[in-house]
Amino acid sequence: MIEMNPLAADPSRRGPGPTRRDVLRAGSLSILGTSLTRSPHLASFAPPRRARAGACIMIVLTGGPSHIDAWDPKPNAPAEIRGPFGPIATKVPGISISQAFPYLSTWMDRVSLVRSIHHRTIAIHETGLQLMQTGRLDGDGIEHPHLGCVVSRLKPIRDQAPVHVLLPGPIGEIGGIASRGQSSGYLGDEFAPLSPLVDPADEVVFSQESKSHHVSNQFSHKPRIADPGTRRAFDLSREKPEKLDRFGATRFGRNCLIASRLIERGVRFVTINMYTNIFDQPSWDIHGSAPFSSFDAMRDEVCPSFDAAYTALLEDLTERGLFEETVVAAFGEFGRSPRINRSGGRDHHPGCWTGLFAGGPIAGGRVIGESDAIGESPKDRPVEPAEIAATILHAIGIPLSTELEGPGNQPIAVVDRGVEPISELF
Repeated sequence: MIEMNPLAADPSRRGPGPTRRDVLRAGSLSILGTSLTRSPHLASFAPPRRARAGACIMIVLTGGPSHIDAWDPKPNAPAEIRGPFGPIATKVPGISISQAFPYLSTWMDRVSLVRSIHHRTIAIHETGLQLMQTGRLDGDGIEHPHLGCVVSRLKPIRDQAPVHVLLPGPIGEIGGIASRGQSSGYLGDEFAPLSPLVDPADEVVFSQESKSHHVSNQFSHKPRIADPGTRRAFDLSREKPEKLDRFGATRFGRNCLIASRLIERGVRFVTINMYTNIFDQPSWDIHGSAPFSSFDAMRDEVCPSFDAAYTALLEDLTERGLFEETVVAAFGEFGRSPRINRSGGRDHHPGCWTGLFAGGPIAGGRVIGESDAIGESPKDRPVEPAEIAATILHAIGIPLSTELEGPGNQPIAVVDRGVEPISELF
């Protein structure tokens, strides 16, 4: 088993927040072979929920996290399946996650896991990104709009604040040329997200989303932003150092903090791409050899970055009084293959993966669905990407029967007829 990097595994070495001792207090580190999928007592961990949320933060875990090495550990599987990370108990009895997420283990009473997401289309990044962010695949000349763009169309803001912001910018090079599911599609440019590029030095460069999928030359100028409140949301110079440390000194950490400030300003939908590129840098795309990532990168950089920033975001929303008003959904475009490949990594696997949901009317401390013994397929309560889209729209108060004006003035429902939200999350 790979030893965890002490700096990565011990939150006390990365700024304020729970220490390793706090994690141990949250529950024993004993291996838990099974987790609860439906248990009446889990509801007691969740505070009273709002009927609807007013906003959503969608975190796209670009590259596709390995569910087995993250939020659906398989400690009883053979070594070539279970991987290098052991399980850790969490604040909720019966729910274990990977030891790579010590912060999250202390927040599981506020977070719910859906462990049975799957799709049956081709296992490439683009199809998964379309399905998870729009609820559909493009086809017949129709490019479907991102959910944030749907919200822009149906819930406009009267003042100068944008409705939908895409951080730090659109997904760039991931190997294909198809849509990444982040455009306004048939709704038109009027409802495209504000798409700023935020680098670790906090430089902010704004543009409207480009039709190009290559982002290297999209952000060469700094147009003015009319809304002073939105401008201030990107200015982190007055934030306390301990808060910046809590989010982590990464682009993703800064974007999570900016997202919380944007929601406070009145922005209704923020999409955060954890990575805009999966080549020659750490990402969730752990094929095991260059130009992709490895288990070592996952252990040392990817998991610690997500663990710190994601839980800091939940904490910050709580401090600002916004947690009960904001749905926070985090997921990738697919999972990873159960069997470790010859390069020591895992390959694309849309057969089963896990998503995280919190905030707004979402109940915490629950596990919805179950994968089989090796994490290859749903064993219980399979969930389609369209149900994820329906859950988010329902949670922020958009009736699923709502129709949009598609190409040729044809009406297109926001989700396909018969698709329902994941009721167990509420």
